[in-house]
Amino acid sequence: MRVLILNGSPSDGRGETSNGIADETERKARAKGFAVSRFDLAGLDIKPCLGCFACWVKHPGTCAIKDDEEPILRAMAASDILFWITPIAFGGYGPTLKKALDRSISFALPLFLKVRGEIHHPQRYDKRRSFLAFGTLPSAEAESERIFHNLVRRNGINLHSVRTESRVLTEGADGAGMTGMVEELLVAAEEAI
Repeated sequence: MRVLILNGSPSDGRGETSNGIADETERKARAKGFAVSRFDLAGLDIKPCLGCFACWVKHPGTCAIKDDEEPILRAMAASDILFWITPIAFGGYGPTLKKALDRSISFALPLFLKVRGEIHHPQRYDKRRSFLAFGTLPSAEAESERIFHNLVRRNGINLHSVRTESRVLTEGADGAGMTGMVEELLVAAEEAI
């Protein structure tokens, strides 16, 4: 089982809980014998997507930009479990994770597919995978949590995920609670595949 951890914690020291989740996820996944690829995105050179669609029409599946996103895309293609960790910004992903995710458009084909009555892009790689996301907030905020859970669910549809789960923690959350959530999500994701 291959696990990809994308840690979108900012580099300014505000991501203590996000970093703790990433550390715990990596530790638990390795203890289960999973192969883990972890990327702490704040320290990487990832340029914004150009929207050039070269990854669709010029050189399918390969981004035109050559930077630190390349190994992330390779690990994403090989992963059985995608685990995204991010501070929540207005209900969405934080800017560090969002920039990296924008560059993953190469995983979709430039075709259309009807899924549950909606139009989506089919995936380039036919692989069963689970998608898990952890969001963090400075304090409880019901509307941001609701938007985040909905966003993750919608991204799960786009990723053709066999199991999609999301959790939200507040900064400084109980470490034992975090450990339990990480364990629960990894078990659920593994069972789905």
